[in-house]
Amino acid sequence: MAPADMATELDKTFDPAAIETRWYRHWEQAGLFRPERADATPFTIVNPPPNVTGSLHIGHALDNTLQDVVVRYERMRGKDALWVVGTDHAGIATQMVVERQMAERQDRRTNYSREEFVGKVWEWKEESGGTITGQLRRLGCSMDWSREQFTMDPHFSAAVTKVFVDLYNQGLIYRDKRLVNWDPALKTAISDLEVETQDVKGGFWHFRYPLADGATTDAGADHLVVATTRPETMLADMAVAVHPSDERYAGVVGKEIVQPITGRRFRVVADEHADPELGSGVVKITPGHDFNDFEVGKRAGIEPGDMLNMLDAEAKVVQTADGLVPESYLGMDRFDARAKVVAEMKDLGFLIPHVDKDGEEHDAEPRTIATPFGDRGGVVIEPWLTDQWYVDAEKLAQAPIQAVKDGRIEIVPKTWEKTFFNWMENIQPWCVSRQLWWGHRIPAWYADDGQVYVAPTEAEAQALAGEGVVLTRDEDVLDTWFSSALWPFATLGWPEETDLLAKHYPNDLLISGFDILFFWDARMAMQGMHFLGEVPWKRLYLHGLVRAADGAKMSKSKGNVVDPLGLIDKYGADALRFFMCAMESQGRDVKMDEARVEGYRNFATKLWNATRFCQANGIGASQTLHAPQATHAVNKWIVGEVVDTLGAIDKAMADLRFDAAANAIYRFAWDTFCDWYLELIKGQVDDETKAVAGWVLDQILVMLHPFMPFVTEELWNAQARFQGGERPYELIVAKWPEPGASGDAAAKAEVEWLIGLISEVRATKAGLEASAKRLTVGVTLIDDPYRRWLKNNRAAFFRMVRADALWISDARDMGFWGDASDFTQVAERDLADMGLLGEVQLTFAGIEGRLDFHGAVDTAGARERWKKALALSEKEAASLAGRLSNANFVERAKPEAVEKARADHAHHAAEAERLKAALARLG
Repeated sequence: MAPADMATELDKTFDPAAIETRWYRHWEQAGLFRPERADATPFTIVNPPPNVTGSLHIGHALDNTLQDVVVRYERMRGKDALWVVGTDHAGIATQMVVERQMAERQDRRTNYSREEFVGKVWEWKEESGGTITGQLRRLGCSMDWSREQFTMDPHFSAAVTKVFVDLYNQGLIYRDKRLVNWDPALKTAISDLEVETQDVKGGFWHFRYPLADGATTDAGADHLVVATTRPETMLADMAVAVHPSDERYAGVVGKEIVQPITGRRFRVVADEHADPELGSGVVKITPGHDFNDFEVGKRAGIEPGDMLNMLDAEAKVVQTADGLVPESYLGMDRFDARAKVVAEMKDLGFLIPHVDKDGEEHDAEPRTIATPFGDRGGVVIEPWLTDQWYVDAEKLAQAPIQAVKDGRIEIVPKTWEKTFFNWMENIQPWCVSRQLWWGHRIPAWYADDGQVYVAPTEAEAQALAGEGVVLTRDEDVLDTWFSSALWPFATLGWPEETDLLAKHYPNDLLISGFDILFFWDARMAMQGMHFLGEVPWKRLYLHGLVRAADGAKMSKSKGNVVDPLGLIDKYGADALRFFMCAMESQGRDVKMDEARVEGYRNFATKLWNATRFCQANGIGASQTLHAPQATHAVNKWIVGEVVDTLGAIDKAMADLRFDAAANAIYRFAWDTFCDWYLELIKGQVDDETKAVAGWVLDQILVMLHPFMPFVTEELWNAQARFQGGERPYELIVAKWPEPGASGDAAAKAEVEWLIGLISEVRATKAGLEASAKRLTVGVTLIDDPYRRWLKNNRAAFFRMVRADALWISDARDMGFWGDASDFTQVAERDLADMGLLGEVQLTFAGIEGRLDFHGAVDTAGARERWKKALALSEKEAASLAGRLSNANFVERAKPEAVEKARADHAHHAAEAERLKAALARLG
């Protein structure tokens, strides 16, 4: 049943805002996002849960549109389609939002106990945490909101705890001292995904480190020269490295060197990390503050627990374990310490100045340095040596690797497989602990002797420790990605053995941005296969990014971010959705183009007006699922076109080619149905045509619905109201087309020939700037079937080319076909007496003849225009062909520049051919 407040007549103007909210509310309230289909084949998809703090951005719009298209398509195919929806608790982001609001009130987190602060976060979540879910509704996402999930829901938290405890007991989670990405502003470890690399202007300093005990290099030098972009870290240096094959330093490997400021003595080690071609070939090693140095230090035999740390959680200098950092540095900010280190090394005579091209000396060589920043804290990330919890990702990765190899997981596009294997086969331990208060607290308790007890509850941990042992719970929480890795199965009730889990796991498909392939997708595969023994989803579709029109990545700093809600306000959700699908080509990013969004709004308007045309001609909703019987060629043809379009869409959806599916229905609805079929039947709408046209319009609405759900649902019901009734069901749960018919080859040939002839005449008139002029068409040497086709369709032909008459001459007769059935005999010489001035040749399949215009046309002017345009197109095509044949251009130019050159070449080449044909018509 349609909403009770629906208008009874279709408005003259299409207004997206007037229908979208109303229809979405009706669908949700009626429970149509997951109709009761207990015995139907399941189809399951989960949304990448957006942060509870989030607002809909253009990437969300792409990701969720593609998911909704698939879900609506499978629902209409009769499946029990479940789209799991929910939000992520987003530990860092959410805690930041709440702390920022507290700061505005001159309040702070540390004024409260942990429990009190977490309570305030829950209050914020209830009041303000649903913004993005409302925005997903505006986009038209048909999610099962009745089962909306949150990663901190009690059942989900229980699943997270079970996974942690089980992995610990299996030896797959452990505590270790390693380097992490440390955010000094947030004072927590963060994941690689939360690190943004920015180019920062910095320096490259060169220093002398003296060899100890009078040692010298083979060249007689009593020191080694090291270069660094981070001089402050020399306060924690523990080695210098040279390449094993570097003969310059073979004699000093194993000898000791002295760091001038701290006086610390350490060895010269041989390690392939040192590049003999880079600088002096000597690298200072600070294993507690650099990821590469950490690995060098381990290879040199330095245990992580013995690696020196010179910074605290706020990146201020602290004393190292050996007590050798001068007191004057303690408490300094790391960048202030940098300046002091450089100044002191210079005063001690160990700084080697950089001499620029003008011969001037500087402390450092200017360098632009790729520097890691925290995406939320906004400060430079510090590699920091801490005790954290780690998952043995290497072991968990083996099952997903094999699943992709044997096809149980299909990655689309397949080109991403190589990247997947490369990362998974070289995977590092996964740091899963975060120094926050908001999140899943790690279920680990410590005794005074350092013994750790991991259990689901404190009582169970106490039982493990024994009576009388005092336990203190771990302060850290789990990485958000740890809990979201359980999304495909914890949302279905796991670890309980629910009917929902049995039916809908594994999921059928995951649609995800390629940028979270490792942070989320791979981790779901690891956890799903480990705990359920099956892949989490059978197919993984990775889409690209939405970029600015010039191909640049969107960013607030560049001012090129596009607000999808603004586009919806302006053009409607249907237009934005269709744009996303039409532009989503496997393996490519989507370039934002507001003009195309507007164009798809115009597409919806055209369909709206086509429906009004149908109603004006007595064409309403179809009464049959199968195609009606047809005898007219034009009706047989359009039924066949429905069949072909349906096949193209089904194939595209099976291949996850959203662009091909969208373009197939676009071409059929706009070109085939609106521009040709409705024009061909004008003035000839008998009962057969009414039945066929009504059925075809219904099929268009069904096939277009997954892409443009709002306008199609409105028109679907409007067609029934036009006939004074109601549809028995909404379009969202209508049956996917089953025409029960096939194409008619003879009818297809006839109508396509007619369309080609009309197009040829129209193109000629347009080129002569004579579109409004009426004409008489003279044809000679016409044989069947063309004679019969022209005679059968002469009324449509007259109307669509604005012809008064069709004059035919061949060996059999000479006739003058009027626009009815007038066969008055006319001699060729009589045409001159009819005021026909201007003559252009007409050559088309089976026809040779001419177009005689009523009123003069400037054929000479047209000839000159076309010659000039032809010369220009040929010149441009040749120039572009030259560029595209240049390997340097194709290989080195930006991909978007090469793509544009190819498109421009194709355009100019096609235009040149068109103009040649036009000039030939003029004779």
